[in-house]
Amino acid sequence: MAHARITGTGAAVPEKVLTNADLEKLVDTTDEWITTRTGIKERRVASAGEFTSTFATAAAEKALTMAGVSADELDLIVVATVTPDFPFPSTACLVQKNLNAKKAAAFDISAACSGFLFAISIVDNFIKSGSVTKALVIGAETLTRVTDWQDRNSCVLFGDGAGAVILEATNEKAGVLSTHIHSDGTYWELLHQPACGSRNPAEQRVLDERLTFIKMQGNEVFKLAVRAMEEAANEALAANGLSVADIDLFISHQANRRIIDAIGKRLGLAPEQVYINLERYGNTSAASIPIALDEANRAGKVKEGDLVLLDSFGGGLTWASALVRW
Repeated sequence: MAHARITGTGAAVPEKVLTNADLEKLVDTTDEWITTRTGIKERRVASAGEFTSTFATAAAEKALTMAGVSADELDLIVVATVTPDFPFPSTACLVQKNLNAKKAAAFDISAACSGFLFAISIVDNFIKSGSVTKALVIGAETLTRVTDWQDRNSCVLFGDGAGAVILEATNEKAGVLSTHIHSDGTYWELLHQPACGSRNPAEQRVLDERLTFIKMQGNEVFKLAVRAMEEAANEALAANGLSVADIDLFISHQANRRIIDAIGKRLGLAPEQVYINLERYGNTSAASIPIALDEANRAGKVKEGDLVLLDSFGGGLTWASALVRW
């Protein structure tokens, strides 16, 4: 049976950099407070005229170039995002237009920070079914557009950008070995954006109550994230008869340095097995894993034959893992 292999990666982030020193001028915070609690030193912020589709398209173009695939060869485009350009049409359709990928079906999925791995799982199964041969998967966000810059606890966390991969059908041993996705909607209130959906549509009350911005109960999310991501990582290893010692590179959702360190400690990962770029980009939700994966790939941190374990957690609540033979 064919399965999906990553043949190209790409990433794109805004040029504008917002440092912790810049945030000190906006809210009551300090570089020391932010760094100690999150590990973040700076993040990228979209400028006027830049949207989720802007970065998604740019990341896609880089991934296509690396893979040596033309846009008109794509069968499918899936964009994972919670900050689409519009409620509809999908950002994937906008990317399709920008790339002139006329053959491809295109749709978005919403699984918050786990969205990229959910999308990988979906596309891998499309490829296994034989209905798709070449696909583009993108994680893309402009979270700073839904960040409450008056909330000192959350505004320091988020950044913008996109990462993309090309998945192609292969019968070789390399590729996506397994994916594992989970959800628990009983915790939805811990991390959500109250508006602008059907429950709180766009109106003056929504603006006055600042409901268009991300709401998060950080301490509760932290505890659940560590536990769920540990379970997802172990699930991927067990499904493939492998141990932590077999992993060449571990890339988790880049949400908080303390979360990444806690997971690494629980799994028994050595520091050199863990890839972290959180300090430069902040939490970019569905974009964080593909941005880190592209960065690691282009830096030569991942080589042919390496085992890469991807692990995520996000609002929903959702969590997921994927094991990839490079």
